[in-house]
Amino acid sequence: MKNDICEVTCIHEDKVARAKENLEKQEVTALKTIFKILADENRLKIIYALNSEDELCVCDMAAIIEATVATTSHHLLTLKKNGLVESRKVGKLVYYYLKNKKIIQLLDAQLYTENEEIA
Repeated sequence: MKNDICEVTCIHEDKVARAKENLEKQEVTALKTIFKILADENRLKIIYALNSEDELCVCDMAAIIEATVATTSHHLLTLKKNGLVESRKVGKLVYYYLKNKKIIQLLDAQLYTENEEIA
């Protein structure tokens, strides 16, 4: 454990300045929000389910995540408010679909990275 920390304080001002500048250019806050939303297992399941089908109604998703329609609707509202899904109403049914499938690429990249570390 002792080898895991610096034994003296030495700040590399140029590196710190570049790193801070790069952080300002990144969408750190937006990414933090997305990861926080997707940290919920049911919302993550909904995203993957919507990736496997073009669209699903609320009742279908409730059955998939084994939750009530009310709970599922709450998760969908969170996803919709944050721009991950969109909906359309057909008669008495509401269908949801992924607004941007790039979220799947992000998740797949993370899974790929985790599998590489395990191997």
